Amino acid sequence: MARKRGEPIDGWLCLDKPLELTSTKAVAIVRHLFNAKKAGHAGTLDPLASGVLPIALGEATKTVSHVQDGGKIYQFEVKWGAETSTDDLEGEITATSLKRPTREEIEEILADFTGTILQTPPAFSAIKINGERAYDLARSGETPEMKPREIRIDDLKLVEMIEEDASIFEATCGKGTYIRALGRDIGRELGCLGHITSLRRLKSGPFAAAMSISLEKLRELSHSAAAEHMLQQQLHPVETALDDIPALAITEDHAARLRLGQSILLKGRDAPIIAGPAYAMAGSTIVALGEVSRGEFKPSRVFNLAEGKPPVQLNQ
Repeated sequence: MARKRGEPIDGWLCLDKPLELTSTKAVAIVRHLFNAKKAGHAGTLDPLASGVLPIALGEATKTVSHVQDGGKIYQFEVKWGAETSTDDLEGEITATSLKRPTREEIEEILADFTGTILQTPPAFSAIKINGERAYDLARSGETPEMKPREIRIDDLKLVEMIEEDASIFEATCGKGTYIRALGRDIGRELGCLGHITSLRRLKSGPFAAAMSISLEKLRELSHSAAAEHMLQQQLHPVETALDDIPALAITEDHAARLRLGQSILLKGRDAPIIAGPAYAMAGSTIVALGEVSRGEFKPSRVFNLAEGKPPVQLNQ
């Protein structure tokens, strides 16, 4: 008997995206395996990058922006001696240098790339210029004017020197940081030039590499005897994305009001003394995301989650 397509599957999957796969394609594969009605990712990884790709299913898509705005950790390798048009392996070499940096020279300039700094994004990026993507302009032979913008790098360290031609770094950074541009700029600062040869995301918001699962393992689980249960076990709750804001425990009566888009008053001796973003939980079910002001919680997003998790109906 044919299975119903598009089940209301809700939650987050922390995928370990493999190389040579677009983030959009990875989402499509996961959506198919879970037979989910809706899916999306929280921050693109280029095909030449691997690692943590948080994928939102169902109601979790309403919290995508919170993960996108969260901090990221990347490990990346820079090859010294050449710049490329794309700042990575895909592009053509545009400039070369015979100079190779020492460990001491590299460590001396790392502080210049931490804190809030100005960064010029790569020409081959998804940034829009007069309504067109920069990479489309670059591929057509134009030279898009990329304006510097502020980014935040909380930590940057040298992990390993690979002989004299390459080095491995780890960066903890904020939203909008281009690691390709960071590798390029470090090479320029050192006077030896450089481009990214490998890039792996270790963390995105609350999702870390230790939580991730490979596509290969997901496919294996989808063909196991207890496939539906095993796949469901890989999902993290919708509220995982909101780990940096307070949770409010509410009654079912309050939950009913919130589901209608109405505000609730946080009264009584045990009412939390907070202000700002928060989310409301009725038991173990997230009900709404919103703001607390003067003892009132105003919902901005309401979640339509049934108590308990529905079974995963697989696509075979």
